[in-house]
Amino acid sequence: MGRKRRRKGPTEAADPVNVFGRVLSPDTGRELGSVQFADFRSLDIDPTSAEMSGKVYPVGVVCTRNIMNGEGGGDAGLEPFVGMEFDSADDARDFYNLYAARVGFKMRIGQLYRSRVDGSVSNRRFVCSKEGFQINSRTGCPAFIRVKKCDSGKWVIDQFAKDHNHELEPSGEDQSVILEAKTPLRNNPIVDVPHRPRTKLLDVVNPKRAKIVPDVGQDKIEPCIGLEFNTANEAYQFYNVFAMKTGFRVRIGQLFRSKLDGSITSRRFVCSKEGFQHPSRVGCGAFMRIKRQDNGTWVVDRHQMHHNHELELQMESSRSLSSKKLVEEINGGLLDKDETVVASAVRPRKAQHRANNIESDWYNVLLNYFQGKQAEDTGFFYALEIQMGRSRSIFWADGRSRFSCSQFGDAVVFDTSYRSGDYSVPFATFTGINHHKQPVLLGCALIADESKETFAWLFETWARAMSGCRPKSIIADQDKAIREAIAQVFPGTHHRFSAWQMKAKENENLGSLSGNFKYEYDRCIYQSQTTGEFDSAWNTLLHKYNLVGNEWLKLMYEYRENWVPLYLRGTFFAGIPVNGSPDAFFGAFLSAQTPLREFVPRYERALEQRREEERKEDFNSFNLQAFLQTSEPVEEQCRRLYTLAIFKVFQKEILQSYGFLGSKIYEEGPISRYLVRRGGATEIEKHIVTFNASDLEASCGCQMFESEGVLCRHVLRLFQMLDVREIPSRYILHRWTRNAEYGGIARDIESGISSQEQLKAMMKWSLQEMASRFVESGISSYENYKLAYEIMRDGGRKLCWQR
Repeated sequence: MGRKRRRKGPTEAADPVNVFGRVLSPDTGRELGSVQFADFRSLDIDPTSAEMSGKVYPVGVVCTRNIMNGEGGGDAGLEPFVGMEFDSADDARDFYNLYAARVGFKMRIGQLYRSRVDGSVSNRRFVCSKEGFQINSRTGCPAFIRVKKCDSGKWVIDQFAKDHNHELEPSGEDQSVILEAKTPLRNNPIVDVPHRPRTKLLDVVNPKRAKIVPDVGQDKIEPCIGLEFNTANEAYQFYNVFAMKTGFRVRIGQLFRSKLDGSITSRRFVCSKEGFQHPSRVGCGAFMRIKRQDNGTWVVDRHQMHHNHELELQMESSRSLSSKKLVEEINGGLLDKDETVVASAVRPRKAQHRANNIESDWYNVLLNYFQGKQAEDTGFFYALEIQMGRSRSIFWADGRSRFSCSQFGDAVVFDTSYRSGDYSVPFATFTGINHHKQPVLLGCALIADESKETFAWLFETWARAMSGCRPKSIIADQDKAIREAIAQVFPGTHHRFSAWQMKAKENENLGSLSGNFKYEYDRCIYQSQTTGEFDSAWNTLLHKYNLVGNEWLKLMYEYRENWVPLYLRGTFFAGIPVNGSPDAFFGAFLSAQTPLREFVPRYERALEQRREEERKEDFNSFNLQAFLQTSEPVEEQCRRLYTLAIFKVFQKEILQSYGFLGSKIYEEGPISRYLVRRGGATEIEKHIVTFNASDLEASCGCQMFESEGVLCRHVLRLFQMLDVREIPSRYILHRWTRNAEYGGIARDIESGISSQEQLKAMMKWSLQEMASRFVESGISSYENYKLAYEIMRDGGRKLCWQR
C-alpha cells in the first residue's frame, strides 16, 4: 500500500520547480544579481498562477539558493555560492558587503586580475577585512569570494571560501537580501545651496537646519539614499565636506550619459584611493553616486561608506574648497548645470594659474639639502624657476642620474601622476629603463603650476642638466600644456600618451557604453595592422554606436599617432608595452601629500633601495648564467652578451620562432623577401621579412627590433632557415648588454650616432661614476688608500705622457 498523499495547499507546487528571480538590495532597490529557486514551500506565491521566470517578487519574500530553516521560517538570508551571477563586479561587491554585515564581519576589496590581451579586469576578489597580515588587527582570514567576467559580460562567482579564522561580530540590523520591487524613496532632506559665489559653501535644509561647513567640532551629515541636491556641483561640494570630516579625499569618478540625447544622467564621486592606476591607490570602494531626476534635481541613488585603508585623523579644516568645484565660477554665477557636469569630464584644474603651493619652507629645506649634496657629489645639479623675483618650480638631479641619462636617456617617462588632485606639492619625475629593464631615475621636480611655460622651462632645464640629451621618445600625459611644451623643446621626439591616463579617460568618456562596444573598440585599437584597417574599423564604430559627434573621440583620432599601437611601431620605447607603464620610481615612498619633514628622508631611502636593486642585478648578470634551451649558436652568443632580464626576452622569441614557417616570395639581386607565418594560423599571424644577403641586414613588418631593441621571432626564424649562425653586431644594442654602463663610448664613436658634445658628456659621466666608486673603495682602509693612490698616480703619469 502506498502512502496517502497530503492535499496540496494553494502555495505549494506538486514538485520542486526551477525558477530564476532577481535579487534586489533592501537599501536601494538596486538589482544585485539573479538566483535560482528549487523550492516554493516558503514563498507565498502560486507557481501555477503566473509565469515565474524573471519575475520580481513582492516585498518580504526572503530567498536563498536552498531555502533555509525548512519551511521558510526564521532568519533566512542569501549566501554566496559558486555559479551565482551578477551584472557587474560592483553588484557582486554590494552583495558580498550585505552578506558580510548580516553574518558579522567587514568586507575589503582584494586583488584584481587583468587580461593579458587588452589589460581589462577579468576577475576580482572581495575578502574579509582581516585577510592578510599587513597590520596587527588582521589575522590572515581566508574567507573571500572571487568573481570572474564571462564572455557574455556577466560576472560569476567561481571561488568562494566561507569559513573565518576569527570571532564574528554579532549581526546587527537585519540586512537579509530580499526579492522585491523597488519601493519609492523615502522623504529625505533636501540640500539647498544658494547661488552666491565665493561665500558660504552649503546650507542644508532639514529639521535641525544643520549647516555644512568645515568646522571640526561639528557633527557631520552623512550621505544617504534619497538625499536631493539642486545641482551636481552642490552634491560634489557636500561630499567634499563629508570627506574632510571623515578623513579622506574625493576624486571625480565616472559619468553616465543618456543613449537618447547624450545628456549626463548620473555621476560618481569616489575616494581618492579608488582604482589601481597609481601606486598610491588601493582600490577603495567608497563612493557616492547621484542620478538626475525628471524635474532637474539630483538624488543620491547609491553610496558606499566602507574604506579599505586607514583614514586620516584630521583633515585641514582651513583648506578652501573653492578649488574642488566642478567648474570655475564665471561673472559671479555658476554655469548652467548641464554645462557644469560636461565640463567636469576633464580633470578639473586651472591650466594656467594654479596656485603655487610650494611654500617658502620647501625652498629652504630643499636648498639646504642640495647644497649638502653638492659638497659630496660634484655632479649634483639643481635649478630654480624665477618669475618676477619669486621662486617657483624646482628641478634637481644627482651625478648618478646624469650618468644614467647618458646611457639610458633614449626613452624617457615623464611621470606627473603625483600631481593629481588637490595635493600640497605637485611632484614629478623623469625616469628611463636600464639594461635590466628596471626604472632608473633621470631627475626630479616640484611643479609650480601646469602651464605650457612651466613645462617648457622644466624640459629645457632637464636637457641642459643632461648635456643636451634629446630622447627618441617620451611617455607623458596628453594634457595640452605638456603636448605643446614637448613639441617646442623636443621637436624630433615621439610623444606617447601615458597608458594609465588613457585608460582613465576611456572609462570616463566611454564607460557607459555596452560590452560589445568595448570589445570592438579594443579590436580596432590593438589589432589593426594597417592605417586603412584602422580608419575603416574606427569609422564603423562611430556610426554603429552613434558616436560621430563625440568630441573626445574626435580629439583622440586627431592624436592617434600618440597612442594607437599601429602608429607607434618603429619608435624605440625600451620595451615599455603600449597598454602599460613602468612602476612609479618612488612607489609608495613618496607622494605629493608627503609632509616636508619626511620628504628628504623618504626620497633618500627610495633612491638607495632602487639603486641597491640595480646593483644586485649587475652582480647576478656577471655571476649567474641562464640555461640554454636550444642548440642555436645565436642563443649562446646572446647569453654571453645580454643581461639576464634581456636574455629572457630574447630566449622567449627564439623558442617561439620554431612555431613559424617561412617561404620566399620575392628576390632581386641580394634583396629577397620572405613570408613568415605561424603554422596553420590566421592571416593576422604573418609578417614580411626583408633580407639583404650582402650585409646580413634584415627587417620585419612587426618592427619589434625598432621599438624594443631585440630581434623578433620572425627574423630569428629566417636566420635559422638561412643558417646565419651569429647575429650581426648592429642587432645587439649596447644598452641591453651587461657592460651597458661602461665601455660603450668606443662603439658610439665608431657608429657616429652621437654628436661630439654628447660623446664628451658621456665620457665625462662615465669617468666620474667610475672615479666615484674607485674613491669609495679607496677610503675603506689605509691599505686600500695607499693602493688606490699608487694606481691613480701611475695612471696620471701615463695620461701626461700621452698628452
